Amino acid sequence: MRILLIEDDTTLGAAVRDQIAADGQSVDWVTRLDAAGDALHAAAYDLILLDLMLPDGRGIGFLKTLRARGDVTPVIILTALDQVSDRIEGLNAGADDYLVKPFDLAELSARIGSVARRYSGNPNPIVTHGPLEIDLAARSIHRDGKPVALTAREWALFDAFLAHPGQLLSKAQLEDKLYAFGAEIESNTIEVHVSRLRKKLGSAIIETQRGMGYRLGRP
Repeated sequence: MRILLIEDDTTLGAAVRDQIAADGQSVDWVTRLDAAGDALHAAAYDLILLDLMLPDGRGIGFLKTLRARGDVTPVIILTALDQVSDRIEGLNAGADDYLVKPFDLAELSARIGSVARRYSGNPNPIVTHGPLEIDLAARSIHRDGKPVALTAREWALFDAFLAHPGQLLSKAQLEDKLYAFGAEIESNTIEVHVSRLRKKLGSAIIETQRGMGYRLGRP
């Protein structure tokens, strides 16, 4: 999953960025709304984390503009504004969730996962796929009843396939899910992770369409 973080507090921004990266997700962090607009034109994001008080304007206006032009990217507001009226304004503007600072980083991860599941069409955190039982909230997998350990990158890649069942995903699309702007990507990174997933979860878990991309295998 690729996430856009819009936050001008450098201490909090760094902590949130590191938490998302530790979860195996890609994150681009900007501190101004104009930079956020540029980022949205340059890349496709799965979720936006939005502060409401930015140096060049209010996040509410930015959110309303997004929704007015038909952008349905999930948005979680991160703000120190804790009045009920502030929450109502944010949700009515089109936010999917509202988290008041200071917040626990583990809770942020849980809310990101919850919103992502709702948008993928399956809010249930427990998913079965053939011999696999996947707990999206706990980020755990059992194969034939036995636990399987995935690295953060492997989990993020597998999660991308689960979110798009049956859909062919190109190598470039998968790289976008795993890496932020400026990150160095080795040419065979996706192939290596796919190979490892097949070894751990079964050879048929990911199908290859040569020259085009990969898709989640049939259960």
